[in-house]
Amino acid sequence: MSKIKACIFDLDGVIVDTAVYHYKAWRRLANKLGFDFTEEQNEELKGVSRVESLKIILSWGGVYKTELEMEELAALKNKWYVAMIKEMTPSEILPGAKEFLATVKEHNYLIALGSASKNSEMILNQIRLTSYFDVLIDGNKVTKSKPDPEVFLAGAKALAVEPHECVVFEDAIAGVEAAKAGKMKAVGIGKEEVLKEADLVVSGLAEMTIEKLQTLS
Repeated sequence: MSKIKACIFDLDGVIVDTAVYHYKAWRRLANKLGFDFTEEQNEELKGVSRVESLKIILSWGGVYKTELEMEELAALKNKWYVAMIKEMTPSEILPGAKEFLATVKEHNYLIALGSASKNSEMILNQIRLTSYFDVLIDGNKVTKSKPDPEVFLAGAKALAVEPHECVVFEDAIAGVEAAKAGKMKAVGIGKEEVLKEADLVVSGLAEMTIEKLQTLS
């Protein structure tokens, strides 16, 4: 068994919950286009890139847009979303996330962010967690959406470790699938019946310990 050397964290739903802001911005866009969608439908957008999310939403509304129009709509949604996340504070860090990051760092594991978000650096700055990460890989550095493992493989490469030496922390099915496709261990954050493919499932990082991390080696 290989020794785990690095932890790669998804951002949304693992360290913070910006899903509510995404939902508000996407819903505002849908309303502008003359339709609505539910919180249940919104779950399908978890871990999906901005452009792919927009395509899904347009399909719900039966709305057709050209590539150029879609670019403009995605930019508008992002403008609304950024205005909301600029108000974020460290109080929005999910329970146990900061403590677990500190523990992982103390035990000399390398730490990367692996997120589809193009605003991850701004969010980490807002919640004052940037210093915990050795490497930030986000939607500005990769082009393929999870379940493609590109974001996590780029994280491993930037940390100069092998994929099998990494543990990924993910709350989305697509993210867990991406970790496994990249030959990495996966810790699912959420419900066991949903994140069945993960090597370990916890309800949140407050439940994680170094001992649990070491069992994945």
